[in-house]
Amino acid sequence: MRHVSALTFIGAIAAAGYGQDAGMMRADDAFVQTVVKADESGLKKLLDAGFTWTDAQGKVQTKDEVLRHPPKALITGAKDAELKSFTYRDLGDAQVNLGRAHVLRVWAKRPDGWKLIVYQELMSLEAPPTFTPGAGKECENPCKTIPFTPRNDTERQVAAAYLKLETAAHARDSASFGPMVADEFVAASSNGDKLQTKRSRMAEFDRSKDGGVAPTPLLSARMFVFGDAVLMVSEHQPDRGNPLHVTRVWVKRNGNWVETLSYQTAVSRAPR
Repeated sequence: MRHVSALTFIGAIAAAGYGQDAGMMRADDAFVQTVVKADESGLKKLLDAGFTWTDAQGKVQTKDEVLRHPPKALITGAKDAELKSFTYRDLGDAQVNLGRAHVLRVWAKRPDGWKLIVYQELMSLEAPPTFTPGAGKECENPCKTIPFTPRNDTERQVAAAYLKLETAAHARDSASFGPMVADEFVAASSNGDKLQTKRSRMAEFDRSKDGGVAPTPLLSARMFVFGDAVLMVSEHQPDRGNPLHVTRVWVKRNGNWVETLSYQTAVSRAPR
C-alpha cells in the first residue's frame, strides 16, 4: 500500500499540535491483517465498544455482529492503494483510496491503546453525476435547524458550525465555506465520481456546481467528543435518491471548529 504523508498541510497541523501517530498506524496495519485473516480474537482487541462497520451498500453492523461474522473489506492492503492518515491527539483517521473504492477508518485513543470506532466504505460513481440529492430549494434542514439536542457546550459549538457550513455549501458561497473546513478536508460520496478537496469544492462552488455532494436533511446524529476533536456520525434523507450514512470529523483550530472530512455512503434500498 502506498503511504502518502500530508506534507501540504504539515505546517498548519504541526502548529495546531496535530500530526501523525505511529501507534495509531501500527494499530491500523494490525486491523488490516486481522480482517484479511478473519481473526476474531485479533479484531476483538482492536475494536472500540462503540464500533460500527458500514459497507459500501450502507449496511451498518455493530461490534458484536462483526465479531460473529467478520465481513470482507472493500480494500485489503492493495499495493496501488493510497493511504493518508491524520491524528488529532486522541482521535485519528486513516483514509484509503483505490480507484472508485474509498475506505475510512476512525481511531480513538483509549487507556489501553488505539481502538477502531468507525469503519466505513463507499464506491464513487463511474461518471459525473447528472443530479445531486440535496435539501431542496429552501434548505430549512440542515441550514436553519437540525433535529439534534447537544449534551454539552462542545456539541453545541460543533452543531452551530455544522449549520454554518451547510448554509455556505447550499449557497455555494466559497468565501464563507473556506474558513469552515480544514486544509486537509476531503469529501467522499456515493453520489459523486471523485474525492473533493477544500480547493476543488470551493472551485465548484464558484462554477455553481455541487459535484454530487450537497447539504441533506438530517434525521439523527451522534457526537463523540475527544477534547478538541469531535467524531460526528449521522443519518440523512435527501430530497431524492437513497438515504445517506455520514461520518464527519471536526477539530478546533484557532478557537473555531472546522470539518476535516465527510464520508457519505448511500444506503441501498432492499429490492422489492
